[in-house]
This record gives sequence, C-alpha cells and structure tokens, in this order.
Amino acid sequence: MAEGVDRSYAKALFALAQERGQADVVARDLDVVADLVAGEPELRAFLSRPWITAAIKRNAAAEAAARLEVVPLTRDFLALAAAHGRAERLPGIAAAYRELVDAAAGRVRARVRTATPLADGEREALAGRLSRVLGGKQVMLEDAVDQALLGGFVAEIGSLRVDGSLDGQLARLRERLVRGQG
Repeated sequence: MAEGVDRSYAKALFALAQERGQADVVARDLDVVADLVAGEPELRAFLSRPWITAAIKRNAAAEAAARLEVVPLTRDFLALAAAHGRAERLPGIAAAYRELVDAAAGRVRARVRTATPLADGEREALAGRLSRVLGGKQVMLEDAVDQALLGGFVAEIGSLRVDGSLDGQLARLRERLVRGQG
C-alpha cells in the first residue's frame, strides 16, 4: 500500500514538473529533500506528530525547502506532503519519481555488485552489455563492491537479475551435476 501512495504522489508531481519543464531539477531537489528527511530523525518526528497542525507542518517544510534552495514546485510539494502527514514517505516518493523520470528519458538504473571495484572501461563495457540486453535503453550503473562475491558481477534492474558472478556460475554447475546433466 505504501508503495502505491509513494507512486501516486510521484506521478502527480512528475506530471506538474513535466508541464513546467522541470522534471530533472525536481528529481535532484527531491533527492536532497529525501536525504534531509531520512537523515534528520528530529525533523521526521516533528513532521509525523499528529497533534501538530497541518499549517505548522506546511510552514516548517516550506522553510526547510527554502533553506535547501529548491525550486518553488519542490518547495510547494514538500509543504503539501508535510501537511498531509506524508513527510516520512519522501524517500519512497523520491525513488518512485526517479523511476518515472528515467522511464521518460529511456533510462534504467542498474544496481551492480562486483567482487572488486570496476575500472571506468569496465563500467562502460558492462553498461553497454546491459543496454543491449535491455533493447538499447541507456543504463545508469550504481555499483558497489560485495566482498562476499568470489568474482564477476550481479546486476539488478527492476525485477530483472543478471548473475554473471563466479558464485552464480558455480551454483548453476552444481545444480546441473545434481540433476545429472553435467
């Protein structure tokens, strides 16, 4: 249910941002605002308290947004979300919004785990391979080192998982041997 709420707010904001030609700017602003809310438990608690009036929450959120120097659309959205008790949902809303912006631009984000850090050439080559698998969409890599991997990579793009790790290859080989196909 919560993801549905996040997506609904994100879609409404995205429609307005597109109309105003500010989709990318609002995406950056939302990331900053979501990081602030996620990183400041006192602010999150204040905006979540039911006994604080919507007007006070709206004003506090608008003031925080002004200090962050976000565009007016982001400021107004943050004030609206706070007034409706949705401030704690901002990280989820920001993620849903980012997906909408990426989809509109023909981009996808791939979370890639590797055994060792990727060199720039390796990042480009992997992004190119994943792009071909995804029908030519631009792939934005978000890579992280996973010490548990023996080698290779594991990429997750939405619900798609591409396992090019040594661990995955060994597991597939073990399964084939168990089934007597090896």
